[in-house]
Amino acid sequence: MKRILFVCLGNICRSPLAEGILQAKINANNLDWEVDSAGTSGMHAGELPDVRSIEIAKARGVDIMNQRSRQFKKSDFFEFDFVYVMDKLNLNNVRSIADTDEQRMKVDMIMEMVYPGELKDVPDPYWDDDGFAGVYDMLDEACEMIIHKHLNKENIEI
Repeated sequence: MKRILFVCLGNICRSPLAEGILQAKINANNLDWEVDSAGTSGMHAGELPDVRSIEIAKARGVDIMNQRSRQFKKSDFFEFDFVYVMDKLNLNNVRSIADTDEQRMKVDMIMEMVYPGELKDVPDPYWDDDGFAGVYDMLDEACEMIIHKHLNKENIEI
């Protein structure tokens, strides 16, 4: 079983979308995988995802209403095989919590799946109501690549 964690700052916009998108792809492919999300900050702990994330996900056929924000914790390095972060700030924050190189190696930026070596951020749409659709599309493409990568498929077409 693969265990994948998505991380952004507050765990209310980007990482819940990524979790919901990947969960839908896991279900569609009948995979025995586990997916979750967290934030480097605990400022929204226990809250639902941002209403704009809920709305864009629902419009695309993905339900994220069962999610609640939580803060990333050191034990996540033991519970998850892969940790995908949304931007360079979260990359540095999560890696700084790691105790070993093995833990640090579990952490990568999600857009590296689509644009290897470019360290491309997923922009935080919190301050831009119009940014949620674009963020959804970015995450959908990256999650499709995650499925393909972990299933070892070749000739990927998206």
